[in-house]
Amino acid sequence: MISKQALLDRTNNGFEIFRFYISTKWQLGKNFLNPLYEDKKASCNIYFDRNSRIYKIKDFGNDAYNGDCFFYVGKLKGLDCGNGTDFVEILKIINRDMSLGLDNPDYSPYVPQSIPQKSNPVNIEAPKSKPYNVFQQKFTQNELDFWMQSGITSEILKFYKTVSLKEFRSENKDNKPFYYTSSESEPIFGYMGKRYVKIYRPFSEVRFLYGGNIGENYCFGLEQLPAKGDTLFITGGEKDVMTLAAHGFHAICFNSETSTIPTGIIYKLTFRFKHIVLLYDADKTGIEAAIRHEKALAEYGVKRLLLPLSGEKKDKDITDYFSKGNSRKEFRQLFIDFLDNLYNETMTMLKSCEIDFNNPPAKAEEVISAGDVPLGTQGNILCITGGEGTGKSNYVAALIAGSIIKDNRTIDTLGVNVRDNSDNKAVLLYDTEQSEVQLFKNVSNLLKRAKLNEKPEELRAFSLTGMSRKERLQAIVQSMDKYHYEYEGIRLVVIDGIADLVLSANDEAESIRIVDELYRLAGIYRTCIVCVLHYVPNGLKLRGHLGSELQRKAAAIMSIELDSEPSVSVVKALKVRDGSPLDVPLMQFSWDKELGMHIYIGEKPREEKEKRKEKELAVVAREIFDVQKHLTYIDLCDRIQQIMDVKERTAKSYIKFMREKEIIIKDPSNQNYFMIGHII
Repeated sequence: MISKQALLDRTNNGFEIFRFYISTKWQLGKNFLNPLYEDKKASCNIYFDRNSRIYKIKDFGNDAYNGDCFFYVGKLKGLDCGNGTDFVEILKIINRDMSLGLDNPDYSPYVPQSIPQKSNPVNIEAPKSKPYNVFQQKFTQNELDFWMQSGITSEILKFYKTVSLKEFRSENKDNKPFYYTSSESEPIFGYMGKRYVKIYRPFSEVRFLYGGNIGENYCFGLEQLPAKGDTLFITGGEKDVMTLAAHGFHAICFNSETSTIPTGIIYKLTFRFKHIVLLYDADKTGIEAAIRHEKALAEYGVKRLLLPLSGEKKDKDITDYFSKGNSRKEFRQLFIDFLDNLYNETMTMLKSCEIDFNNPPAKAEEVISAGDVPLGTQGNILCITGGEGTGKSNYVAALIAGSIIKDNRTIDTLGVNVRDNSDNKAVLLYDTEQSEVQLFKNVSNLLKRAKLNEKPEELRAFSLTGMSRKERLQAIVQSMDKYHYEYEGIRLVVIDGIADLVLSANDEAESIRIVDELYRLAGIYRTCIVCVLHYVPNGLKLRGHLGSELQRKAAAIMSIELDSEPSVSVVKALKVRDGSPLDVPLMQFSWDKELGMHIYIGEKPREEKEKRKEKELAVVAREIFDVQKHLTYIDLCDRIQQIMDVKERTAKSYIKFMREKEIIIKDPSNQNYFMIGHII
């Protein structure tokens, strides 16, 4: 019977469960990096809890990751240990993965390698390494022509460590030596590994051979993959991997279509790629293998794409697909059709939310970059925040207007520089607050700012007010993926009202999940995601857990406030990743009645910027010295870095400024310490 106690009894009170599921090197009681997230400081360890008599994990840097072995496996598999149904599933997963056999009384129990068995040990013979010798030669022109039929260049062959062989020597299973010699009609190619070679003889009866020890987890193309990407294809062979690479796609293959796919490799790849897709041969063997692997890897989201081929010998794999004259564009369309089918329900629902400019809604009664500093960059989040009526939506509209321009026309983008859209990438606007009537009006105004008479095809605007909060995020995630492929990239994404994607801006778990997902999408699609946060910031920090998480992840945070003159809005930086936010100019814009839109009216005087810097650093000083009256230079520098989320050199420049303004002073009794000074 599978029970908690039975599992603990079989696994040395949970110790072996941790050892099984934590692949990184660790020792009991010693700190290591938590593998559950991007941990940068080793502050996590495994210890024995004497009260409960079981082993537990403790993360001193993040209390959300403290618990026992069942809690850890639940986190790893996306299950809630506190939920009864999920807990039973966790027990089943551990029993299955570790082959404990608790659901089968006749099954041999799992015995950890570190614990000696009382019975006679069974000697397991290690896989025998085949001795071999290879004699390389330069590719002949005929050989290069053979590879070029699939678009595979000499550069790709070199990148994937594929060589031409003059001769291959090895031994058969009876230890008798044999060799093959290359000829014009029967060339020999080698896929070179560190301790092995896989031989490919495309025109011979014996097509594949091995030398050395190829191992159980052979995976061709794995080391050539980028750190992150959108889609990864799993193909049936090495040639297919290089064919896809020649056409601009990422791919890997295992030893054959029928080989078992190591789940450990797939699990790690899910953090690097949005899609992992099986692209096997269109014959009976390939289709059956793909179906079997899709079921086995369902928990990792692996999908299956079937090529539109007959399955005959010369018409079954991706190499044959391109050899028939199909281009990269046509294969992309095949994948887009696959996504359409995958996201059919969501896209149908989202279609009803898209603004139709050919059929505008009925008119309703009215009820109501900076300088040389990078703010929004590819793969990052830019946060725009401010109170009600400060002009956030107009400021965001200026960013969108700048991002849809395709020529050299000059428009007013309220003091920032925006990259144009000459490469016709998608520009996506998701509004969670405005009605479709108001959103139609807002988009019409931004088109006026962009000096365009009609909406560009690449600009898509959606009013998500009719969706639930959960549906909104799903719609954003899946439509971004679809439009990324349709327009071969996304220039800019604006989410006007990010707080409406969570139940509460003070829900820590939800806030972290939402911001992490958006940050991940920005990286995968290499785009900038602008998040509009509709509440007032507190000095240099944003309020709530959602604000704190955006403060941590966003590359820049811009706050829009009303000036002492209410008709003027002031844009100031709360955070910039490269540099000091207090050194970014204070930009101003106001409404121009004649033009019917907000216009840029220049920067505030330098004196104003200095006053702002002094005032806000005084607030920071109060916060620091309210907790502790005396601090060393190093401790003060650390506290400023933590509170303001700036780098060390910036924190040191702030200390210098605060000393000049006597916001902080040296402690008269001990010159090694600082204390609060005169604050204006």
